[in-house]
Amino acid sequence: MKNKKLVLLAAATALTLLSTQGAFAQKKYDTGASDTEIKIGNVEAYSGPASAYGIIGKTEEAYFKMVNDQGGINGRKINWISYDDGYSPPKTVEQVRKLIESDEVFLIFNALGTPTQTAVQKYHNAKKVPQLFLATGASKWNDPKNFPWTMGFQPSYRVEAQIFAKYILKEKPDAKVAIFYANDDFGKDYVAGIKDVFGDKASKLIVAEESYETSEPSIDAHIVKLKGTGADVFVNIATPKFAAQAIKKIAELEWKPMHLMTDVSVSIGAVMKPAGLEASEGVLSAGYLKDASDPQWKDDEGMKKFMTFIDKYMPGANISDANLVYAYAAAQTMVQVLKQSGDNLTRDNVMKQAASLKDFVPDTLIPGIKINTSATDFAPIEQLKMWRFKKGQWELFGDIISAETGG
Repeated sequence: MKNKKLVLLAAATALTLLSTQGAFAQKKYDTGASDTEIKIGNVEAYSGPASAYGIIGKTEEAYFKMVNDQGGINGRKINWISYDDGYSPPKTVEQVRKLIESDEVFLIFNALGTPTQTAVQKYHNAKKVPQLFLATGASKWNDPKNFPWTMGFQPSYRVEAQIFAKYILKEKPDAKVAIFYANDDFGKDYVAGIKDVFGDKASKLIVAEESYETSEPSIDAHIVKLKGTGADVFVNIATPKFAAQAIKKIAELEWKPMHLMTDVSVSIGAVMKPAGLEASEGVLSAGYLKDASDPQWKDDEGMKKFMTFIDKYMPGANISDANLVYAYAAAQTMVQVLKQSGDNLTRDNVMKQAASLKDFVPDTLIPGIKINTSATDFAPIEQLKMWRFKKGQWELFGDIISAETGG
């Protein structure tokens, strides 16, 4: 009898050992992740020339606090560490090194800026630490072959330009297009996107390409020159100050082309009002985020969730600032990727999950726009909806346009 008990005890112990080993085998961790927490790093322009974007980091911090209050992700709390880089590349390098080497974060999420993030892209990829869902519209973040540890978030400038080009072809197949653009990577990305879609028709459709330097005090002479080309479509790829000057000058010249403008410059306060609301009437752009201050979304389920979050975690925040709905969508996507990763919290698996999002819909995206990624497509958002400036506000119209060829 005693022997039988010993055998049973031994069998039970072996079984416990096996099942425990099974449980351990399922849980995998890299630096920055454990049974209790996931360390997420971030660099943000809380000071300096781009400090208006600092609210993105603050919103993400509040979102992760909400997630932690609700029990975390698969039982793990997010430990959020965000530093100020003042939008200065040397400072970015210093802060990112600190996050990875001293703080030992699991990954870096939604870090801001093209010049700043370019400065650390090679370092991230050499260290194999995810540089995930970057807050910049450059198209170069979608390069899984050369930079498998880097992924953007918002639609790239090139994607938006492709969508503008599709709209032009549909509405004005015999258009005479004048492209006005900033002489930098941002402007050149747009020009490339338009030509992607125009293809061999580009030389026929584009009657002028005119660039400006950000050091120029006024761009009026460029606009006068472009009107002289007889163009009936004007593509305005300028940052806010110059976009406003262009709108104003076009109105003064009584030139009435179809006017498409980058969504970098759709701020009513910073662009449309200084240019003049009447002069801005009819300007076109494209977007992917709901405007929390627009009453058309008041009964929208996703917007209700966003407003509940704001009321509890960011009371008094300025909901007309698009950076809030943007940060919320990015943080919600990050949480989805971590949920999909389960107990396999390796950096490799997180990149795998980030590259296998299927029709994911954050609460603050315009209905119909979905996040999709794959091992060969690191551009999460490649759809936009057109909008038109009318009577002092932006109005959505038409169908969702996809940048993918054939979309």
